[in-house]
Amino acid sequence: MSFKNFFEQDSTDILLERYFSLKNETLDLLPLTHIFQALQKEDVKDFIDFLKSNPEIKENLIYYIKNVFKNRTFNLSLTEANILSESTFVPELRKRTLAKFLPPVEEENTISSVISEVFFRDKADFKYIKNVPKNLSHELFRILEIDKLIILPKVKKELIFSMNILAWRVVGNALEVDVLKMAPEYKDFDNPFLALQKELEILFQDFQKDNSLTLNSKDAHYKQIKIYLQQGFTFVNKAFKNSSIYGISSKINLALLKIRQQLQRISEILELLVIDKEIDVIKKSIKLVTNILDYKSHRNNLRDLIYDSTTLLSHLITSHTAETGTNYITTTKKEYWVMLKKASGGGIIVGALCVLKMLYAYFPGSEFYHAFLYSFNYAMGFIMIYLMNFTLATKQPAMTAATMAHVISEKNDKKNYLEFAHLVSKLFRSQFIAFVGNVLWSFPVALGIIYGLEVLFGQNFAAGDKASKLISDLDPIHSKALLHASLAGFYLFVSGVIAGNVGNRSVFYKIPERIEKNPYIKNVFGKNFAEGLSKYYSKNWAGIMSNFWLGIFLGSTATVAHFFNLDIDIRHITFAAGNLALGLYGKEFSVDSYTFILSFITVFLIGFCNFIVIFGLSMFFAFMSRKVEFGEVKQLNIHILKYFLKNPLIFFLPIRSSLDERSNQLVEETTKHTSH
Repeated sequence: MSFKNFFEQDSTDILLERYFSLKNETLDLLPLTHIFQALQKEDVKDFIDFLKSNPEIKENLIYYIKNVFKNRTFNLSLTEANILSESTFVPELRKRTLAKFLPPVEEENTISSVISEVFFRDKADFKYIKNVPKNLSHELFRILEIDKLIILPKVKKELIFSMNILAWRVVGNALEVDVLKMAPEYKDFDNPFLALQKELEILFQDFQKDNSLTLNSKDAHYKQIKIYLQQGFTFVNKAFKNSSIYGISSKINLALLKIRQQLQRISEILELLVIDKEIDVIKKSIKLVTNILDYKSHRNNLRDLIYDSTTLLSHLITSHTAETGTNYITTTKKEYWVMLKKASGGGIIVGALCVLKMLYAYFPGSEFYHAFLYSFNYAMGFIMIYLMNFTLATKQPAMTAATMAHVISEKNDKKNYLEFAHLVSKLFRSQFIAFVGNVLWSFPVALGIIYGLEVLFGQNFAAGDKASKLISDLDPIHSKALLHASLAGFYLFVSGVIAGNVGNRSVFYKIPERIEKNPYIKNVFGKNFAEGLSKYYSKNWAGIMSNFWLGIFLGSTATVAHFFNLDIDIRHITFAAGNLALGLYGKEFSVDSYTFILSFITVFLIGFCNFIVIFGLSMFFAFMSRKVEFGEVKQLNIHILKYFLKNPLIFFLPIRSSLDERSNQLVEETTKHTSH
């Protein structure tokens, strides 16, 4: 079809008269392509009426369709289309991306080749067919004499053969050693996949003996296959659930996804073979056609691949962080003031880090040498905060958002938005008091240290251009302070992801157990040392690596950006407070009131941006991992806003509420879930 023909398509009436006024022996797909493209611009009923009034053309069209499809198989459309084919994520992504731009060449004797040529706009064409009214679909199938497609021996053979192919593949994937380890509960039971394969082989043998074989919903053989299918789904679900205990790799994740897809496909094919009433024949015939088109239209779907492949890993990451996240939601006045104490400790350390970074700038060396010093400064400081059980403001949401996502998604009854809103208020006030503790101490500590250095060395290290830059960086209008604060929020989120990923890999590869049982460590340092090291690694390693990389990100961003001639840096509320102290001291506090007030406000605006970015990303990630619907998220936000307007002080102060008991219960349930 030429470019001109595509936009100036003849009507179906004209095309039918052109191609099928006479009996046509051609196997060329061009007539079918032209008719289908023209049909999308017309009413299907008009097409049906034309065929009714022109019986000779109708018979010639039927003859052509039967010829085209006579020797073509469709088992590949059932066993391959929209089912994962690679063993890991990256090759599968690469394969689908290539197919998007350069569709693969289909085998000519398959239904897939017909679909590829005729339905070249996969999703749009399938949507059109799907939206054809049911009564018209039935009538069209009857007119074209394909209403009994599903009971044709050739079709049934293809369907049963496809189920057997899928069952063999399921068995191959399910019997992988690493996959079996994910569901140890099944090791002492008969494998449901082997039983399923055996049952489907029996079905195939029965069909070979009698090709008129038809299943019904009361058939014992059908019910047995359904039972084994359900057991297979239970196995996969159990393996996914156990991933929180045993960890998981990308390979196993995709293997489990593939098994689930193949079991689902077997289930869908099986239902096509079940005929209880006469009307089911045409219904199942139409369903077979639409299923094949559906599979074909989604086979190169990148969004589904990315979503399915990352959902479990994101769940694991958020589950890992949720286990510790519950500790960052203050529920009582005592916990509230303890959080202030922890945040104060974090503020003291950050105040010292601010001064150290400024002093490192005096060291001679290249920009990348200074980036190393800054990164080392941040990384060691953050690790110190973590190991001393102090708190850095805005790191909490990365841990706590998962907790809230779990709370709202794990409930089986109708969600109680009020309870959830109260939980959010407890998080917010925890974050607020962390802000206060950090800022309250980073400012005076930085001020005290810089003053002490001047007393010792007789030099104001913050004076001159340094002070001017520190103050100008806190101008929300003429600087990119808020943008840089958002970037810092992104890094804080990434550090939470790193913590979850490290924790997951540690569990999957059983690193603590390896350390404990390592013969070299036990022989050289003793059994008690090995056990202690194992426990320390299990408890702290994920947090250490998270804080280490956070330090690298924050310390090197400006230098790397400058290398590429980009004006990019990071801003964090606690460091902003410390830098404000250094800037004021460098200027000997001789700044106008406008500048001071603006800088002071900017410190908290930076904190707000830090919080919003990391909290938003964390919530999105956590909700996605648990497949919480967008509409539900919207309702949650509305209820949170209403709760804030009704009880604003509870978002800042540890005010008692009748909802505290239920909220505490939800948090306890989350902790219990993520630790088992």
